Amino acid sequence: MHTGSDGGVHSPAIERRVADLLERMTLAEKAAQLGSVNAEKLLTDDGTLDEDAVDEHLSAGIGHLTRIGGEGSLPPREAAERTNELQTYLREETRLGIPATPHEECLSGYMGPEATTFPQMIGMASTWSPELLETVTGTIREQLEAIGTAHALSPVLDVARDLRWGRVEETFGEDPYLVAAMACGYVGGLQGDGDGISATLKHFVGHSAGEGGKNRSSVNIGRRELRETHMFPFEATIRTADAESVMNAYHDVDGIPCASDEWLLTDVLRGEWGFDGTVVSDYYSVEFLRSEHGVAADEQEAGVAAVEAGIDVELPYTDCYGEHLVDAVEAGVLSEATLDESVRRVLRMKAEKGLLDDATVDPETAAEPFGTEEADDLTTRAARESMTLLKNEDDLLPLVGDDTDSVAVVGPKADDAQELMGDYAYPAHYPEEEVEFDATTPLDALRARGEEYGFDVLHEQGCTTTGPETDGFDAAAHAASDADVALAFVGARSAVDFSDSDRERVNMPSVATSGEGCDVVDLGLPGVQAELVGRLGETDTPLVVVVVSGKPHSIESIAESVPAVVQAWLPGERGGEGVASVLFGEHNPGGHLPVSIPRSVGQLPVHYNRKPNTANEEYVYTESDPLYPFGHGLSYTEFEYGDLTLSTEELPPAGTVTATVTVENTGDRAGHDVVQLYARAVNPDQARPVQELVGFERVRLEAGETVQVEFEVAADQLAYHDRDMDLAVEEGPYEFRVGHSAADITSTASLAVTATKEVPSNGRTYFSETDVTALE
Repeated sequence: MHTGSDGGVHSPAIERRVADLLERMTLAEKAAQLGSVNAEKLLTDDGTLDEDAVDEHLSAGIGHLTRIGGEGSLPPREAAERTNELQTYLREETRLGIPATPHEECLSGYMGPEATTFPQMIGMASTWSPELLETVTGTIREQLEAIGTAHALSPVLDVARDLRWGRVEETFGEDPYLVAAMACGYVGGLQGDGDGISATLKHFVGHSAGEGGKNRSSVNIGRRELRETHMFPFEATIRTADAESVMNAYHDVDGIPCASDEWLLTDVLRGEWGFDGTVVSDYYSVEFLRSEHGVAADEQEAGVAAVEAGIDVELPYTDCYGEHLVDAVEAGVLSEATLDESVRRVLRMKAEKGLLDDATVDPETAAEPFGTEEADDLTTRAARESMTLLKNEDDLLPLVGDDTDSVAVVGPKADDAQELMGDYAYPAHYPEEEVEFDATTPLDALRARGEEYGFDVLHEQGCTTTGPETDGFDAAAHAASDADVALAFVGARSAVDFSDSDRERVNMPSVATSGEGCDVVDLGLPGVQAELVGRLGETDTPLVVVVVSGKPHSIESIAESVPAVVQAWLPGERGGEGVASVLFGEHNPGGHLPVSIPRSVGQLPVHYNRKPNTANEEYVYTESDPLYPFGHGLSYTEFEYGDLTLSTEELPPAGTVTATVTVENTGDRAGHDVVQLYARAVNPDQARPVQELVGFERVRLEAGETVQVEFEVAADQLAYHDRDMDLAVEEGPYEFRVGHSAADITSTASLAVTATKEVPSNGRTYFSETDVTALE
């Protein structure tokens, strides 16, 4: 596929080419460019093209092809062939010969057959490494490009603070700064230098803050919180990573559905931030203006509202656009100029991606990026680096293989490959279908260690993830009693559930309680898994609990009673290898929590950067602090921080300050730590968070090694929206804090901002610059 052939983004040649096409288009052809069609409508049961359907849906052209490979369940070569055939039809059989933009899902890897599945994004966020994520999405990009894809519906920039929400696993956690930094890494790898796959930032905006923690439910938060918490990652990623697409959220904000919110999609996104890419609808969200929100009487009214608000392309197929927009223009209900503006953006994207020159790929080489040794090594590395050690009493971990005679492996998450996947992984997205894929479960990896070190592996499932049966408890406890150490693998199953809740399913052995549409009211381990852990704890065998789940669980009783806890999240197809390498010390865990883990669901919200009155007030029967705080993560070595120093005690409102700290590995083995820099306004003129992340750096130190970490922080990173909702740096005292987590602060330093100043819209600094220097 040729890319960038017309001289770069918005080159005069591209603009002339787009203008020429637009001038030649009929009204129907314009509307067609704002529509889409999915694989189900175009493919037969055997994966070939339905020629009549192709004529029906593509004769006037089309904007997007929806998930030809993924939804069509086509292997890479066949996905490339079908996409080529559709692009050839559009080139040769339509009047203007304009190809489509093929898009796919790729949150934790391309969501299609034979693709590499990486850890779910909550796990990638635990690495605190945008650089690693950029490498991961570079591999995803290669696989997508090979099958003819030009556009991807990832990443998720929602800030997750209501942990009942099923889609927490898709996010980069609870902090807008960390979310933004990880999102920039994701976009950088996927888009490359602009010649890669268009990344789509979703869900704009506030999707994670729905009432009751329910997916798609109404959001009622103030404009200040909306901007500073939920909009910040989108703004930062658009401004600094040049993200090329945005997707609206399903819900309404204070009564206005995002799909019809012109202030959100046009005034802010395009006007304030200068975004000039395409806005695509979340699947069915335009139609939901009628059927779910009730703000549109029919499909035409929904379509007009969405396109006027700023949604350029309706996905996953044309429902409210197409002929409805044509009729609206002809009836004088919709201005053709509004239509033209969206068509211009769609055509410009196609030109910039080289689709107007050659939209086909080579099917002979389509499978080459799939199943490679390099991709396998990378997903194994990502799994290892996402592992987060929460507790390690008496240094139970790492296990010593040569000193171990037997290991009991227990729990429903130990030997089910699908249980390692996030909701947008291909195997998990279709939980009721048989999907063949290659994966290493924890049991697989532990048996391999047993063969290597010469110990026995005793495996008992014990129970299922959600079913009520306890018949397996005795066998599990017996296996634990006979072993030197017991490993309990527990958690929640992840999938996408678009159906209504069926109360008869509660006794099924494995119901998804994490993922899209899988919202919960209880953060405890589902089913009888907590009881299983309790039964294992009654034995005299040392017990390690490994939580394999996209959901942070309230496991206070477990954390109090067992000596070691590992948060493995949903570690992908080589997740078992990642777990085993940490348990046996082949990899020193360096993951740190991107969310605070609560003691109970009743504590919510429990994120680290609450305002003082929320953070400090106590409950009658429990404290306000989380079980494990944001940024927490243990290691098999020790890191000692020096005193935090600042380059100045007085900071002009447009100046910068350098915060410096030394970090020494005082242990006897190499390891990773995440140095975290927080700031707080000491005496602000409005209630502000107790502290906010303003910089971080993941560092690797050999035993005995010392490094100096510098953070260059701009004054406008301390800015917040004043009483007039202007973004301004406020005069006054501020405190900087450095530590291992939001709750483990090792040193502080203070300065004063010397004056109040508004932050210019085109001059905002979003991220600190960091520098790491080795010391003798």
